Amino acid sequence: MLKTTALLSAALVVLTAVPADAHRSGDWAGWTKDLAGSRHNAAEWRINPGNVGKLKLKWAFAYERGDYNTPRSQPAVVGDTIYFGGPDGKFYARDARTGRARWEFALPSAPRYAFNSDGPTVSNGKVFFGDSAGRLFALDQRTGREVWRAQTDDNVAALLTSSPIVHNGLVYVGTSSGENTMPRDYPCCTFRGHVDAYDIDTGALVWRHHTVPEPVEVGTWPNGAKRFEPSGAGVWSSPVIDRGTGTLYVGTGQNYTGKGGEFDSLLALDVRTGRVKWTNQVTDADTWRSVCNEPDAEGYCPGLKDNTNLDYDIGATPNLFAVDGRQLVGVGQKSGVYHVFDAKTGQVVWRRQLGVPLPSGGISGIQWGSSYDGKRLYISTFFADPGKLFAVDPATGKVLWETAAPEDGCSTGGAVGQANCARAHGVPVTSTPGVVYLGAGDGKFRAYSAKTGQILWTHDTVQDVRGVNGVTGRGGFMAGPGSGAVVSDGMVYVHSGYWPEFENPHGNVLLAFGL
Repeated sequence: MLKTTALLSAALVVLTAVPADAHRSGDWAGWTKDLAGSRHNAAEWRINPGNVGKLKLKWAFAYERGDYNTPRSQPAVVGDTIYFGGPDGKFYARDARTGRARWEFALPSAPRYAFNSDGPTVSNGKVFFGDSAGRLFALDQRTGREVWRAQTDDNVAALLTSSPIVHNGLVYVGTSSGENTMPRDYPCCTFRGHVDAYDIDTGALVWRHHTVPEPVEVGTWPNGAKRFEPSGAGVWSSPVIDRGTGTLYVGTGQNYTGKGGEFDSLLALDVRTGRVKWTNQVTDADTWRSVCNEPDAEGYCPGLKDNTNLDYDIGATPNLFAVDGRQLVGVGQKSGVYHVFDAKTGQVVWRRQLGVPLPSGGISGIQWGSSYDGKRLYISTFFADPGKLFAVDPATGKVLWETAAPEDGCSTGGAVGQANCARAHGVPVTSTPGVVYLGAGDGKFRAYSAKTGQILWTHDTVQDVRGVNGVTGRGGFMAGPGSGAVVSDGMVYVHSGYWPEFENPHGNVLLAFGL
């Protein structure tokens, strides 16, 4: 049920007003950078392969350590302002060059702990973002005052990791849920993934597309808890949009219970109505919940007997690109496969296995997103023994180069002695002309040559740093949707610290680099 509120939050603290600048080509106004999901800033000219090795830390923002310490909000940069949310339940606007405070917004109370769980998008004088309580917010870009709020789903575990995207008066976002992580005595499961379109001015729901049918009660689990199916197929990633055809593309997750629906699928939807144009389901069967990894899971993990307890989501954001005049859409999967389809028909054009598939737990394969610079696709793999960064020919899927996470990553710097250190890439890839940016599970943030894959620069984020907000923080394992790099006007911004946590007496950090 949709709930919309236009009341101003009493928790708002306004420090200074900022102008609602029109977008410039160098801005990074949303998680995908553009509607096509390129994660590439073609307007970046200050930083290049010849000088990227001279990047220095210019400022940092540190979070107080609390019960939850994982920043999931990749920043947005528009004009001279950076916008980002923290694990502390606050959302911030700061000077992009200095980190000086502009305004901040405290998320209103919710039935469970609420924090910004996706990347913001700045458009039409507003800042749009979602939280871990399943709410979508629109704040005034200049002041940070709440304009409207929509409850996207009433499920007890609904959350937004899908970053919103704005087009033609609507803001589009997917909803997912942590309901499949509930304990065995929970009546699993009733959540249905969905993609929504909201009016940017009022927050009114314009259309909704559910990814699974309405769950029905089908009996009980072995312990007597009610059992519902089908359920799941959450939408974890940000959509992309083809303006020319009016088509929205987005991926879906696995079933929680039962079988059926548009699980592990790439969807092509009409941007005006949500009508399905085509779907392509890339896994035959995939039913998984967290109890699949627990002892004595028999009877609680529907995919255990037939080995379809995979958790092979399409959790990554798609990339739109053209080859010889033909519009294509590509997307990575947790199985380690990058799929490319004809954007008009959904027909498979090519597939490439890049990562080692590790079933049950979602720790392998391609996680949040890839980058496209007009010449190459840049795709990274997570726990893939080891994780690698690939440059791939968009026409054929041929691997042009590959660079593994360095062997010494866990034996140097702040990663030394950290039990959870890994040669893994669980972050989205970012690129600018000639340079590719990627963080890793060893806490290192690296810049690569787009032409050769050579590592041009490394920064160890696992060290104490004093934030401009007067708090000491430290980076850690780099993964998740919030640890994708943002590059704008000669500055590079990245969050560090995610699951699995490194030992850290402090909270995690947002780091800002420049020449």
